[in-house]
Amino acid sequence: MGCIHLMGLFSCHEEENETTVDINNREDQPILKSIGVSTLISDSGVIRYKIISEDWFIYDRKDPPYYSFEKGLFLEKFDENYHVDAFINCDTAYYYNIKRLWELRGRVCVKNLKGETFKTSLLYWDMNQHEIYSPAYMVIDGIEQDLDGYNFKSNESMTDYIIHSSSGAFPMGEDREVPHPNDQELIMFQSDSSQVNTAP
Repeated sequence: MGCIHLMGLFSCHEEENETTVDINNREDQPILKSIGVSTLISDSGVIRYKIISEDWFIYDRKDPPYYSFEKGLFLEKFDENYHVDAFINCDTAYYYNIKRLWELRGRVCVKNLKGETFKTSLLYWDMNQHEIYSPAYMVIDGIEQDLDGYNFKSNESMTDYIIHSSSGAFPMGEDREVPHPNDQELIMFQSDSSQVNTAP
């Protein structure tokens, strides 16, 4: 008993003399910091995602609270048969757990099951609405066509998407000929054109 009591007094004395870090704002301090993360995430009891990251911070006092992956994130998405139907890689990621919203920044690269690659600097993934979108400039390296533009929107598998203000290349293989109307189509077109009323 005496030893324990003396140790307690000694500890108190040491704490008074030590210089400690003064935490003025709890909001700026993560409640959890993990290094070397590799984890599986389930959705409705089914494993749907795998996350790999160098670090993972949880800020529970921020408004709104969020998870931070400052040194990058690699994420795989599984279908119902546990096959990878998309992967995402980025420099920095934030996950707003109340909203179930991902914000991916930096060199964001997504590859879908078709083998199409999507590259941008900003991408959002709304898990409640099951959609992925970006207001930023995006380049799409597709199997049959290459596109680029802004205001991208897609389903979660990145297989059904639209992009605005787009331009792109639509390559035609050497075995594909440029379509030309046949003689019958030309006769029908000329017949229709002659019936157009051009009078003022």
